[in-house]
Amino acid sequence: MNVMSDTNLHPSIQEFRQFVQQHPKLIQEVRQNQAGWQPYYEKWVLLGEEDPSWQAYKNEENAKAETEEKAEAEQTEKESEETGKEMFNKVMGMANQLDLQKLQGHIHHLNGALENIKQLIGQYQGVKQQFPSKKKTPTFFHKD
Repeated sequence: MNVMSDTNLHPSIQEFRQFVQQHPKLIQEVRQNQAGWQPYYEKWVLLGEEDPSWQAYKNEENAKAETEEKAEAEQTEKESEETGKEMFNKVMGMANQLDLQKLQGHIHHLNGALENIKQLIGQYQGVKQQFPSKKKTPTFFHKD
C-alpha cells in the first residue's frame, strides 16, 4: 500500500484533510455512500469552509465550541467598541473643560519667560566677547 505523506500533498488538499477532521459526520457519509471524496472536495473548494451546509457534518461538540467562540468574539468586539466610545467621551469632556483664555494667558507668560532667557543668553555672550578668556599656550623652557 503506497501512502503519501502530508508534506507531498498540495496545500489545498492538506487544508481539506484538516476540514474533514473537524467534520467527522462527513467521513461517515462518504463511507456509507461509497461515492468517494471528489464531490465533497469540489463542493468545499466552491463553497468554502464557512458555508452553512457543512454544519450538518460537525460533531455537536465542535458546533458548540464554534458557537461559543463566535459569541466570545462578538462580546470582545462590543467591549472594545464601548471602550473606544468611553475614551472619545473623556477626550471631548476634557476639551469642553479647557478654558481658551487661560490657555492663551499661559502661552503669553511662557513667551515672556523665553524672551527673558534669550536676553540673558545675549548678555552672557556680550560679556564673554568683552573679556575673552586667556588661553594658556604651552611654554617651553630650554636650558642653555
